[in-house]
Amino acid sequence: MVEHDALGATREAYDAAASTYAQLFSDSLRDSPLDRAILGVFAEVVRASGDGQVADLGCGPGYITAYLDELGLAAFGVDASPAMIRLARQAYPGLRFGVGSMAALNIADGVLGGVLSRWSIIHTPPQEVPVILAEFHRVLAPGGHLLIGFSASDDPSHPTQVFDHAVAPAYRWWPDHLAAMLHESGLPEVARMVRQPQPTDRRQFQEVQLLVRKA
Repeated sequence: MVEHDALGATREAYDAAASTYAQLFSDSLRDSPLDRAILGVFAEVVRASGDGQVADLGCGPGYITAYLDELGLAAFGVDASPAMIRLARQAYPGLRFGVGSMAALNIADGVLGGVLSRWSIIHTPPQEVPVILAEFHRVLAPGGHLLIGFSASDDPSHPTQVFDHAVAPAYRWWPDHLAAMLHESGLPEVARMVRQPQPTDRRQFQEVQLLVRKA
């Protein structure tokens, strides 16, 4: 199956790159005030909706999970890469991390106050993304929020575009198209943040983060 082939290839690629990835990005929030701001908003709306547990899906080496913990959320991390999870457990022994697939989460129905998905859907073949969005909806409690980040396509006539990600094949999304898919999955949009590329950025893509809420 395409999904399993893509997931296996992505897992192997991130296993191989895990140590380098952690070294490059572990302090990336320090110079990203916009990311800190949207994560702060996410934490506030989760607390306002009942303050349930939050899953950081595609957590990598765990630094964002740890930041959510600093913001007062009961956060735990899940990633498909065992090497990433080992690094996360070593760096943050007081937090919970586990290996898992976003397409089949080992999480009960309706128990989460929030789900964070930062650039974790980009390696999934577009035809398989609805399965993941359905899982996000399944595990969220009514009123729970999802914050999903991705690189944006620049052509609305092509809802997804392949790009040259350094680790594994990846896809950009036209924001309105992904927002419509989320809405169809029972997760209507609340807000979005769009970051324009800077002249020094290697890729001149917009970065988009959509905040959605389970009805």
